[in-house]
Amino acid sequence: MEARLFWFLKIVGVGFKARAKLERRLLFLKLGYSHEVELSVPPAVRVFCFKPNIVCCTRIDKQRVHQFAAAVRSCKPPEVYKGKSIMYVDEVIEKKQGKKSK
Repeated sequence: MEARLFWFLKIVGVGFKARAKLERRLLFLKLGYSHEVELSVPPAVRVFCFKPNIVCCTRIDKQRVHQFAAAVRSCKPPEVYKGKSIMYVDEVIEKKQGKKSK
């Protein structure tokens, strides 16, 4: 992948949401677990939630931005059967075919 200064993450799934608290530098993710996933944003990164399912990570230090975006993505890695996950906006996940019934 090319070097970027920002990463857009797309959250796919029914009821999956993200919200950011800028003053406390926290990112809250609802990912279908029994609790919200709370991530603390490092000082070298800024996080914005344009919609409840679009998260933007940006700043000058591209290594830390990519590292934080990867940490957010690892909270719910792409699922190949249903397609529920956190993925990069330009990422394409090929869905597998499930069991065939007779």
